Amino acid sequence: MRTALPNTILNLSGQVVKEIKHNISSSVIEITCRRDKRCKAKDPVTNQPGTINRFVTRKIKDLPLVGQRCILNIELAEVRNKEGVRRIEHCDFIEKGNYYTKRFCQFISGLCRYMSIQSVATHFSLRWETVKNMDKAYLQKTLPALQPNQLKNLKFIGVDEVARAKGHNYMTVVYNLISGELIWVETGRTSDVFSKFLTQLTTECAENIKAIGMDMGLAYQKSVRESLPKADIVFDRFHVMQAFSKTIDNQRRIEFRRSDKHGKMLLKGCRFLLLRNRENLNEEQEVKLSTLLEANTNISALYIFKEQLQKLWSCNTYGDMVDALDKWCDLANQTEMIYLKKFTALLQKCKEGICNYAKYKLTSARIEAGNVGIGMLRKRARGIRDTDYFKLKIRQLGLAEVDSFIYI
Repeated sequence: MRTALPNTILNLSGQVVKEIKHNISSSVIEITCRRDKRCKAKDPVTNQPGTINRFVTRKIKDLPLVGQRCILNIELAEVRNKEGVRRIEHCDFIEKGNYYTKRFCQFISGLCRYMSIQSVATHFSLRWETVKNMDKAYLQKTLPALQPNQLKNLKFIGVDEVARAKGHNYMTVVYNLISGELIWVETGRTSDVFSKFLTQLTTECAENIKAIGMDMGLAYQKSVRESLPKADIVFDRFHVMQAFSKTIDNQRRIEFRRSDKHGKMLLKGCRFLLLRNRENLNEEQEVKLSTLLEANTNISALYIFKEQLQKLWSCNTYGDMVDALDKWCDLANQTEMIYLKKFTALLQKCKEGICNYAKYKLTSARIEAGNVGIGMLRKRARGIRDTDYFKLKIRQLGLAEVDSFIYI
């Protein structure tokens, strides 16, 4: 005895299932429908009743059914209104102009959150562009808009740049440093880009911001001083130590050129030993580092300076941190190492922003965590050419799991 598949399972409103075929060789289930004559024909723009001019058929991709690809052959009415204008009627389960169902679009977007576009496209025998457009369309429809003029209760924010692709191609991201939430993303990394965000904040919200965490780049500093003159700038420890790491690298190259054959052997491959914290070294690495420090006076001095510099962030007050930084710079300037003196000049220039850490204890941990996620997204995508789509994917990173995700 044959059993009919209830239309309530397929959920094809306005359609009546006429025939279901299974092509075993291609593993495709094809469902043929006709328009439900009980449904009144309405103009999709005015939503007013109209006259059916003719019926048109559409071949639509739907969610896989019992592990098989599913194709819908549906019938839609071309409606003529009172003015004689003819339009195809609205269909509840398909967006206008699409050749796939809304639920299939949602399903593909859910997969794209964890898989590369190419993997999804290959699995479902779709074009790369089709999968990307499906994901983009669903995200545009479901993600909440980032509207700075509606933000409230901001106290500490962080701003950073992330690479969209190789080369000088960057985007600016802004985070709420208390909640870790991404609150804005825009193409570019100039002062005008960040100012665009700051000027959209309400007066109340802007006045409530106490501090902004950032790197030591000049562009973002300029924006803050112009738009939020009362807010403090806090330079993160990570970026300060990153700048000092470059000092170590430059001095190590100088020492390598100066050294004899034995000295060159000691310096070769020691970069990460010098940059890594001593407590993270194993016994063999500890021995190699100790041998190097005993053999090279300048490298040993730089290593001591690094350990002393890290202690700056243990100061409890702004004044204590300023005093400790000035003493560190005085000692560093007594050496003959050119790159170390250049670094001390940078510290003095950015002293206020560095020492503001003691007031607020702000770090870029939340920003760096977000940037790691963005980097993984970029790597999985093998590059994203559509900037608007990349913005949507960045915004998606900070959201909770989609409750309505559909599984096969």
